Amino acid sequence: MDKAISTQSTGRSAFFVAVGILCSRLAGLVRLRVFAYYFGLQSDAADAFNAAFRIPNFLQNLFGEGALSASFIPVHAALVARGDRREADRVAGAVASLLALVVAAIVLVGVLGTPILIAAIAPGFTGEKRQLTIQIVRVLFPGAGLLVLSAWCLGVLNSHHRFLLSYTAPVMWNAAMIATLVAFGAQSTLPRLAVALAWGSVVGSALQLAVQLPVVLAVAPNLRLAIDLASEDVRAVARNFVPVFISRGVVQVSAYIDTLLASLLPTGAVTGLSNAQLLYTLPISLFGMSVAAAELPAMSGTASDDGAGAQAVRQRLDAGLRQIAFFVVPSAMAFAALGDVVAAALLQTGRFLHADAVYVWAILAGSAVGLLASTLGRLYASTYYALRDTRTPLRYALVRVALTTILGYVSAIPLPRWLGISSVWGAAGLTASAGIAGWVEMLMLRRTLNARIGRTGLPAEYVVKLWAAAIAGALVAWAVKLAVPTAHPVVTAVLVLGPYGASFFGAASALRIPEASTALRRLRR
Repeated sequence: MDKAISTQSTGRSAFFVAVGILCSRLAGLVRLRVFAYYFGLQSDAADAFNAAFRIPNFLQNLFGEGALSASFIPVHAALVARGDRREADRVAGAVASLLALVVAAIVLVGVLGTPILIAAIAPGFTGEKRQLTIQIVRVLFPGAGLLVLSAWCLGVLNSHHRFLLSYTAPVMWNAAMIATLVAFGAQSTLPRLAVALAWGSVVGSALQLAVQLPVVLAVAPNLRLAIDLASEDVRAVARNFVPVFISRGVVQVSAYIDTLLASLLPTGAVTGLSNAQLLYTLPISLFGMSVAAAELPAMSGTASDDGAGAQAVRQRLDAGLRQIAFFVVPSAMAFAALGDVVAAALLQTGRFLHADAVYVWAILAGSAVGLLASTLGRLYASTYYALRDTRTPLRYALVRVALTTILGYVSAIPLPRWLGISSVWGAAGLTASAGIAGWVEMLMLRRTLNARIGRTGLPAEYVVKLWAAAIAGALVAWAVKLAVPTAHPVVTAVLVLGPYGASFFGAASALRIPEASTALRRLRR
């Protein structure tokens, strides 16, 4: 009975995380479409902004979805679960104080050292394009600091099982940027609009933090900001933070390497890569992150290496892996087979042309190689964090980055020349090579964890059935795509992607995949 209640509670939490992520990602897609309308793909201003925009994304992903969640939530959630709310609030206040000091130092160093950063992340930028990128990064840095503090709010709220607000809050960030584009887009040159958009991002960061603070203060009434290193719980957070920070930093370095290599390709490669990344990270965030975020506080309270604890973790992990794969496999197939339809529906407007959508499709197809591995790997990493093991994911993240760097360079720079194609297509090689590295990392995480808690993973029969259902859906969608006349990209997407989804669910039901029946029952309700 307790197990059923716990599973139901975790499923409900995962649902709220998914809803919050979906809202914020939809707002992000609207922002991306408005950006594409004003900037297009083949512009120096678009490349400059997207390269500079890596800075806030780096800090937000590093602190919010990585180091802070993995180090702070297990300790804080355990205190909340035991009913020791006063100590939980004390730890939260101490972590916030330490974080504020670190963030202030990062922002100061970042603003002063921006030219060095640009040389590191976009060495291919020169002249006015480089100067514009430097200007945008300096504007964005204070906003990045606010996003890190917003990530602390997320940690507190998640520990109290308040998932919806923390994952919906980025809607404010996206809304501020959309409003900036609409307000200044028609009357500004592209370089000026890029700088204005950077300021809109800072305003949005402040709004994202502001909407969460009242609820944080409500669930943590004894919260006080103070440097407190005497607490063993605070020291535990600090000890866990360092290896996870390095681990997540290594993963983010991988994304920077992609941008660095893309900056060496012709104009449009950086923006095309950024557009594709926002699309292919949607299923990773929506399905992988929702399950991982809901499971982390739940696992943290029960995880252990003894028989009962290992069995509980194993059951939760396997159920989460199946849930993730059921949605990610068809997402990967859609990107590989129907990426032009997806990209055109979301981006083809204003200066963004159909040829640009086809280019983004190539990059999306490359991302499909490792989409499933990257999403499953997120849940495996969360399992290690619940077991208070932050060093194993770090070791394997280092291997992933080394592979990404080597394979990415070969795939992006010399490979197009060897194949006799334009160098701009090297961006697709970047995402495909990152996918291969993602598979290596996930398999290593699984192997080590299996040796520790017992066999985990997806049954081969289940995976084969999922891919068979996805292929059947893609064949139906392609037939529809060839049959329908030329229409508006959004209309085409409805006519093509609708049958794809219906065919996938129909094939999955025919193959007796349990998750299909569960999803359909929830949809009917």
